Amino acid sequence: MRDQLQAQVPSGPDLQGHAAVMLALTDEPDPKVILTRRSANLSTHSGEVSLPGGRWDATDPSLEFTALRETEEEIGVSADQVRVLGPLWKRSTRWQVQVTPWLGVVSPDVQTTPNPGELDAIFRVPLSFFLADPRIRTDRITIDRRAVYLPAYQFREFEIWGFTAGVLTEFLVKILGASFGHRDDIPLRALS
Repeated sequence: MRDQLQAQVPSGPDLQGHAAVMLALTDEPDPKVILTRRSANLSTHSGEVSLPGGRWDATDPSLEFTALRETEEEIGVSADQVRVLGPLWKRSTRWQVQVTPWLGVVSPDVQTTPNPGELDAIFRVPLSFFLADPRIRTDRITIDRRAVYLPAYQFREFEIWGFTAGVLTEFLVKILGASFGHRDDIPLRALS
């Protein structure tokens, strides 16, 4: 599977319109996902929970490099502190940005420091939290003229939804074999 995913990673001298994020998990029995909350002062996605990452830069030799560079810039975790396991499934955002998530493992005691110009918070969520499926609602969004249903979660004061929830859910289903079925007991929210 790793070779299949690696073969799908965009490459070349010009990756305009592409971005990369890092799904960083701590190396412990119940791994934790490192998530961020974007600064309320940003012009886009302000106050939203996200994975460390961002747009490809013309000086980046690859999207893996982009994910590692952005992880260091945003949360202060350098490339030598991340064991990159490989790419996950490329996803398109509602704004037509092609994002390649990378799966990485870090030490449970890795120190993180939020970039004050970009982030208001860094926090960790156990994978067991997501596997329990404590979603507060299901969001329906349209990507490439296709309806996509994504869970939304409340973890402490953080709402995890949208693209970030999509990357996490796909990882849980395709890698860990989790099953997230339709739920009538929670609200459905349609997003444009």
